[in-house]
Amino acid sequence: MAVLVGEDTRVIVQGITGREGSFHTKLMLEYGTKVVAGVTPGKGGMEVHGVPVYDTMEEAVEAHPDANTSIIFVPARFAPDAVYEAVDAGMRLVVVITEGIPVHESLRFINYARSKGVTVIGPNCPGVISPGKSKVGIMPGHIFKEGEVAIVSRSGTLTYEVAYALTKNGIGQSTVIGIGGDPVIGTSFTEALKMLEEDPQTRAIVLLGEIGGDMEERAAAMVERGEVTKPIVAFIAGRTAPEGKRMGHAGAIIMMGSGTYKGKVEALTRAGIKVARMPFDIPKLVSEVL
Repeated sequence: MAVLVGEDTRVIVQGITGREGSFHTKLMLEYGTKVVAGVTPGKGGMEVHGVPVYDTMEEAVEAHPDANTSIIFVPARFAPDAVYEAVDAGMRLVVVITEGIPVHESLRFINYARSKGVTVIGPNCPGVISPGKSKVGIMPGHIFKEGEVAIVSRSGTLTYEVAYALTKNGIGQSTVIGIGGDPVIGTSFTEALKMLEEDPQTRAIVLLGEIGGDMEERAAAMVERGEVTKPIVAFIAGRTAPEGKRMGHAGAIIMMGSGTYKGKVEALTRAGIKVARMPFDIPKLVSEVL
């Protein structure tokens, strides 16, 4: 069945006429994603790869009432308004690819979306893919294979590396969620795990974390409480990172002893989760828990 995106996903691309929006719209269409409309203010009446463009989300939804998902390729200073517009237009899922959005702005639009019952993935994320069904994001679709192992990840490139390794070893994926690397994001590990626990297609979960924050520890506590019963294999990036240094993602910073590699691995191990030392160890560990 998969979660978040599937055969019934109907996508509106916000920022479709820009370079990134246009490029990834083409790739999503080629993958089989049902992209029904695009939105760029002042560009209404155009077409991008055969997809009609509208000036506002309201106009796009009026013309395509079956639309239920938005993906945002809007520059950082305009992205928050794009999220508000998507939520107000009735989208149930909003995927925010944009990076560089100020944290206080992300807090505001994420809280607003939650108050309306809307799921936000991102910002600063690669998106979501349910292999063989739908891709709403920037992931290279050819590396994924339909199957029964879900991936939830804070890192885009690590997601691709692990998905490719699983596929090469004959292990397919149910849904792959790139939750994003910012300090404030719309969907956390715990929220994603709840969805996957209820998904009948998913038999096991790969959790790809990194230093900084406490999302991995919260996920481990959730497993310890028995709220997730499906087997989990984890990997934490940043084993050799010096403390107090920001490493790549805005959220990957260790402060006052919290968010360390050691602390995360200990919490996950204590919860009975197998933790891979290297990404290429993950397929073997997944095979052992399936």
